Amino acid sequence: MAPPDPAGAHPTSAEPLSRSIFRKFLLMLCSLLTSLYVFYCLAERCQTLSGPAVVVGLSGGGEEAGTPSRGVLAGGPSELAEWPAAARRKRLLQSQQWRRHRPPTPSNDGDQAAWEEDTLGLAAGLGGSGAGSSVAEAPPGTLALLLDEGSKQLPQAIIIGVKKGGTRALLEFLRVHPDVRAVGAEPHFFDRSYDKGLAWYRDLMPRTLEGQITMEKTPSYFVTREAPARISAMSKDTKLIVVVRDPVTRAISDYTQTLSKRPDIPTFESLTFRNRSAGLIDTSWSAIQIGIYAKHLEHWLRHFPARQMLFVSGERLIRDPAGELGRVQDFLGLKRIITDKHFYFNKTKGFPCLKKAEGSSKPHCLGKTKGRTHPEIDPEVVQRLREFYRPFNLKFYQMTGHDFGWDG
Repeated sequence: MAPPDPAGAHPTSAEPLSRSIFRKFLLMLCSLLTSLYVFYCLAERCQTLSGPAVVVGLSGGGEEAGTPSRGVLAGGPSELAEWPAAARRKRLLQSQQWRRHRPPTPSNDGDQAAWEEDTLGLAAGLGGSGAGSSVAEAPPGTLALLLDEGSKQLPQAIIIGVKKGGTRALLEFLRVHPDVRAVGAEPHFFDRSYDKGLAWYRDLMPRTLEGQITMEKTPSYFVTREAPARISAMSKDTKLIVVVRDPVTRAISDYTQTLSKRPDIPTFESLTFRNRSAGLIDTSWSAIQIGIYAKHLEHWLRHFPARQMLFVSGERLIRDPAGELGRVQDFLGLKRIITDKHFYFNKTKGFPCLKKAEGSSKPHCLGKTKGRTHPEIDPEVVQRLREFYRPFNLKFYQMTGHDFGWDG
């Protein structure tokens, strides 16, 4: 018989075998947990890299806007294939919610405050090209670094007018496009802040990736004498978009906006005439003066060829937003991604809305300042204004090569 060990116990082969199995089990468990962690991280990353999860579509109007309809992207491969690689790149810039900041000079036309109020929730989810009256971008050192950052560029396209023509609607519709990045607030650089310099102006712009277009809109540029030369000095290749509308309707809309802020102003009829008995129109009143489109266009054509200007019909933008957006996308050299499936007609407001705005899962219309009910205007005054504008309209049709049908 073998002598016992010092402890008096006999060694067994089962004891070291169990330790070996236990060590292997721990090793496998650690490997499994590590693999699960890596898989989880990759899954989170893939979610960030995915393309836009929302595309707007065509549905009915009003209350039915929130119900699913054809053309809504639910993440299926067939729908996702419609979006180019730029959509996924842009989505990365927009995947986190960052607080926005406004340019130092606010707009005085009342549109921005109301837009910001009505789209506060929407703005939180967008990234500079989205809605809201402000510029947005990822803070340095975080997502921007991950994406090789992108860069701020001076705008290659500007919506220069006209006030109450539909510029806000056009900009918000364009933002659905993955290759468009735009400032939300009106910078008013070429009319009010030119002395601050191009570096200041560029800093207001959102970051863009290669292949994306930087845009801004300030409707007062169209009626600012210095703006054409100043924009041309920045870049002679800048593309200019002008949204125009029946000047009589535009003037009434302009007055309605002012009336909402200053209820004590004189009537539209009294402001229209310098001498009502003589039928003399007061062209010094801005609501009237803005609508003399041919006069303002002359200044622009001295600095830009007509081929670099696109005139968008404000009326058609309401009747057929997809058709008019098609023209704009062609003009900007963009793929036609925004189509009729992105819109629904809101019967209450009387104009089209986005089925799902960029960065949001909900239907979205412009703010409460849009679609105001116009006051009743004396038909004789309206007729006199139509007679006043007719020769200017005809000249404008000739200059642009397009009959907008305001005198039919």
